[in-house]
Amino acid sequence: MQPFTAEVVRILKEIPPGRVVTYGQVARLAGSPRAARQVVRILHTMSEKHQLQWHRVVNAKGEIAVPDDESREVQRMLLESEDVEFLSDGRVDLSVFE
Repeated sequence: MQPFTAEVVRILKEIPPGRVVTYGQVARLAGSPRAARQVVRILHTMSEKHQLQWHRVVNAKGEIAVPDDESREVQRMLLESEDVEFLSDGRVDLSVFE
């Protein structure tokens, strides 16, 4: 595993229940601030194998960014089960997690 990938996996495993981070925040914490898309790829390919908390990661606007409706609904349900609240427009208020 490449060092950046290993660091992203470590960071993702440490996101506590009820917290939300963005792809960009994970990339910055892992040492590569412009690698948000790489974080998406890591989540997509390694979530199951490494039991990553994929549902706790949203885009920079606070939106659930997975492409299909079913997965978006699953992510929202998982976040709501951890008491993450959504705004009326369906976004997470990221200022709550600063």
